[in-house]
Amino acid sequence: MSRITQDTQKSGPRHVAIIMDGNGRWATQRGRPRLFGHHAGAKRVREVVQSCPDVGVDYLTIFAFSTENWKRTQVEVAGLMSLFRRYITKEARALDQFGARVRFIGDRMRLDAKLIKLMDDLEEMTSSNTAVNLTIALNYGGRDEVARATKRLARDVAQGRLSPDDVDEETLPRYLDTYVLPDPDLVIRTSGEARISNFLLWQSAYAEYEFIDTLWPDFTAEEFASLCASYGGRDRRFGAVKT
Repeated sequence: MSRITQDTQKSGPRHVAIIMDGNGRWATQRGRPRLFGHHAGAKRVREVVQSCPDVGVDYLTIFAFSTENWKRTQVEVAGLMSLFRRYITKEARALDQFGARVRFIGDRMRLDAKLIKLMDDLEEMTSSNTAVNLTIALNYGGRDEVARATKRLARDVAQGRLSPDDVDEETLPRYLDTYVLPDPDLVIRTSGEARISNFLLWQSAYAEYEFIDTLWPDFTAEEFASLCASYGGRDRRFGAVKT
């Protein structure tokens, strides 16, 4: 077992979230259409997922498509939706055999019925797996998630199932898409951009961040392990002062 593996299993992040950025630029640099980069990026996901147990990561959440991504060209959006359908169809067996439990977060209402069916089937197929918890954020936005959660909470208050006096910062998370997941310990964004882009806004209040220059299709399991190892050396006080 490598030193990185030993260290990350002892003190590394349990939950890592990744903003997979840079697919389009990666393709443009090679004189190819943006969708070529998205296909290359999709292939990278399997390597990172399969490396999680080796570095002690129990939960991996990846940002696949945001609520803002609908603003892209119709060609790119259609291509991405086709890619998601193909990815799920192609990777379902491999993810299941590896032992990944797959969940999707985000608003499914705008997605087409075939894609939703594939998502539902993959969640059901992998529901008893324990090797790693893979969460895919698809048509997801942090503000949209909080708004939807607040509506559900308000409905429960209006119907008498919840008292307004009982609403606090422990209540809202039970209405979020991620209610069964621990908060992320580490958030990684590839491609050199230093923004969180509306990703896991509530959940990442105390997460550590790594903004790296690597474009997502070039991101490797070795770089992932290195970032998890460096996390172990951080002093996390959560607002307190160590005495």
